Amino acid sequence: MTNPWNGVLTATATPFTADLAIDYDKYAEHVAWLAANGTHGVIPNGSLGEYQVLTAEERAKMVEVAVAAAPKGFNVVPGVAAYGAAESRKWAEHAQKAGAGAVMLLPPNAYRASDDEVVAHYKEVGRVGIPIIAYNNPFDTKVDLTPKLVARIAQEVPNVVAIKEFSGDVRRIWQIKSLAPRIEVIVGADDVFLELSTAGVAGWIAGFPNALPKESMELYNLATSGNFKEAAPMYAALHDVFHWDSKKEFIQAIKLGMDHVGRYGGPTRLPRLPLPKHEQEQIHREMDVALAYFKNR
Repeated sequence: MTNPWNGVLTATATPFTADLAIDYDKYAEHVAWLAANGTHGVIPNGSLGEYQVLTAEERAKMVEVAVAAAPKGFNVVPGVAAYGAAESRKWAEHAQKAGAGAVMLLPPNAYRASDDEVVAHYKEVGRVGIPIIAYNNPFDTKVDLTPKLVARIAQEVPNVVAIKEFSGDVRRIWQIKSLAPRIEVIVGADDVFLELSTAGVAGWIAGFPNALPKESMELYNLATSGNFKEAAPMYAALHDVFHWDSKKEFIQAIKLGMDHVGRYGGPTRLPRLPLPKHEQEQIHREMDVALAYFKNR
């Protein structure tokens, strides 16, 4: 890959033990496993990593463990979201010192920031000098990085190099390409991957490669090479389970998907509880459908 933010970057789940401590050895093994299965990098401390319920010490160690476990050429792009720009800047500085190639940054959390405030937020973290993937998740932050705002960020914050687009509006890629052509668009949700890839994307920040890395890589390579004839039925087989990535229960669902294939997903910390039995059964059925496609073709 040309840049640390290109290709398939897995937003990694954080492996908690039964007593909800982090199992760093399991995490290191998972990073190495994702690399061995062909993916291009990992994002620790993203939304899927439950960064909101990690201590400062845990957040720091997750990055350090990922960097230590990553083989040469495998990228680590930590999430550095926080309630304020000062804390996000601190996490960006830590990521840079630890050896990360870029960081991923949400707008301000828990506050409906104005456009001016959003730009100021990215400018402050941009002073660190490490490349930034802006992360648009208006469902969690209540701030929407619209194409017009992305264009302004592109003009005023040189270190913002790409955007993880999670709005679900597949039209936006064309608007961003028109208004902010230097910003690379990265698919931000598993269940809009094929739709966005038709426009040409720089990468895919995904959740289900935690359970299905080879399958996700095969889909990515087909789609980004323009082979939509083969990619479409594969995507159809994966789509029901991929759709969990856009639901509020995405963390529990992806961890359950990991357990389904013999990886370690494990529990979540509060406020997230285990899924109801009927939803767990649904995920298992949808995982079976996805796996059967690859087994039987």
